[in-house]
Amino acid sequence: MQAFEAYKLKNLELKNRIVMAPMCMYSSDNNGIVQDFHRVHYGSRAIGGTGLIIQEATAVTSQGRISSWDLGIWEDSQIEGLASVVKQIHDGGAAAGIQLAHAGRKCEAEDEVTIAPSAINFSKEYPVPREMSQEKIHETVLAFGQAARRADQAGYDLIELHGAHGYLIHEFLSPLSNTRTDNYGGSLENRIRFLKEIIAEVRNYWPEHKPLIIRLSASDYLQGGLDLDQTIEIINMAKAEINAFHISSGGLLTAPIKAYPGYQVGLAEKIRQTCDVPVVAVGLINSIEQVEDILGNERADLVALGRELLRNPYWPIRHCTPDSSAGCPIPEQYLRGWRNCPPQS
Repeated sequence: MQAFEAYKLKNLELKNRIVMAPMCMYSSDNNGIVQDFHRVHYGSRAIGGTGLIIQEATAVTSQGRISSWDLGIWEDSQIEGLASVVKQIHDGGAAAGIQLAHAGRKCEAEDEVTIAPSAINFSKEYPVPREMSQEKIHETVLAFGQAARRADQAGYDLIELHGAHGYLIHEFLSPLSNTRTDNYGGSLENRIRFLKEIIAEVRNYWPEHKPLIIRLSASDYLQGGLDLDQTIEIINMAKAEINAFHISSGGLLTAPIKAYPGYQVGLAEKIRQTCDVPVVAVGLINSIEQVEDILGNERADLVALGRELLRNPYWPIRHCTPDSSAGCPIPEQYLRGWRNCPPQS
């Protein structure tokens, strides 16, 4: 089974091609500190056979949280807790990734001033954000670099930049949320400048041998917004420094999206074919048959599961077979469950 074949991303050896997509758990304290829940949550998915676990959106500044209960990586005091999550993931046999994020205008954390590339709110329920000065942009770029330093100190194997779902990086990329007239707005080359500065700053602290990937929304599903063609241009501008692209969509504004199993896979496939880059497919992927179809037809290099792994932390080992056990070893403590009783879907 191709799902359980090993895959090498830069110098990182993954035991299989199944990725846990980053999903906010809103279970930290008000200081972004790891709780026991996080260790159990991520450790159980590692024991369950996932090859790469990407930790939920972890804020690079207090102002960059989606909620007051998001994990944080804006202070050195947060490293110890994050390192304990990495240990749980590694002990369970998976590689540990972390998604570095800034919520931008979608910040709902208490007592924080919302910022964005332009003073355009996400919806009428959200406050109008403060347009970022160039000084604030530079400060935020530096925060991503310091977050990368802390991620390395905590022992993570991979960083994913959150450039999707209407958060700050995505807000700079889309002309619907970025109406600036300086060198961070207007042309696509200008709108990608913030991202390129973040990548360069992260690479100042993130070791060269460790993968750096990004999650992108390939379409805003709205007239005048980002579309697949523009996303392909963005990827071609960034691919020299990015090791894989995790392809999602939407989230910038409320838009009519027809979601169905695998609805975003075609976007990942087109990008893989056009840009010749490794891609991670995601989006209502729920069955081993879907995973095998995506990988077997070379539509993506890795497949990310989200809700399915919330429902079943042991999804990978429930689907492994004797010929695939090297890529999804059943924990010795659990072998009794497989003796004379093959697992059912």
